[in-house]
Amino acid sequence: MNYWMAVGTVDNWKEAFEKGKIWGLTDKQRRHWDALREGDAILFYVMRPIAGIIGYGTVKTKFHQTHPLWSEEVDKNRVIWPLRFEFNVEYCVAPDKWEIDRLTSESLRFKAGLSFRQFEASLAEEIISKFKERPSEELEEPVSHTEIKQKLIEIGKLQNYIAEGEYPFDLGKLDVVWRRLERSVPTRVFEVHARGDLYHDLSKLKHAFDLWNSHIFIVAPQADYDKVRVLLSGTFHEIRQQLRFIDFEKIKQLYERKKSFLDLEKELGI
Repeated sequence: MNYWMAVGTVDNWKEAFEKGKIWGLTDKQRRHWDALREGDAILFYVMRPIAGIIGYGTVKTKFHQTHPLWSEEVDKNRVIWPLRFEFNVEYCVAPDKWEIDRLTSESLRFKAGLSFRQFEASLAEEIISKFKERPSEELEEPVSHTEIKQKLIEIGKLQNYIAEGEYPFDLGKLDVVWRRLERSVPTRVFEVHARGDLYHDLSKLKHAFDLWNSHIFIVAPQADYDKVRVLLSGTFHEIRQQLRFIDFEKIKQLYERKKSFLDLEKELGI
């Protein structure tokens, strides 16, 4: 495992968490992005007035994107940080406590001035051990995202598919896939969108369709339907006829009905 320190403003970090735990680097930082590996540890450093490390996580997947994501990119209508990666949060101080509960020192403030780069393993492990001693304040994924993914897996199993989450492929990981056979490609592919980068979710679904001709589904709150429709009318017009939008509530209903039906069968011994 390698250790890295990602440096950003208060607004940078708040937006990174809101956009689905995604960080980005510029083209000039490509050598760092190239060296970044899945499972590497990331220390979250917030610049002044915080001037300290507020938590840490691990790299989930890397991807290159040419679509504006963050506010500054959207405002300027150009991509500034195309070299992106998703990360998991292992621990993070609550935002209203960043200033008082962050870890800081003169050495860390100096290193932060060097921007995103590799960090000494011994010092990183010392910082992580200090966070581990604290009560957990992890910034968890929305409960609905985790809940819907699990329900999709259970529904797939009830329909006699091999259903699994976090399925790896060349653009990262797909939220849920259903396969007919152990060695077969995914028959149905689902991306669960609770928050974050909808463009990236649709990119993965389009690639899954191109690779395997899978049935593709974006599962999201009904409030996101118009956003999906706009993207399908433009950038993703090629999968407009293939992609299906499913509301979160419909997945919950389907799961409850299938589960109830199965329970009744078991009760009757059929």
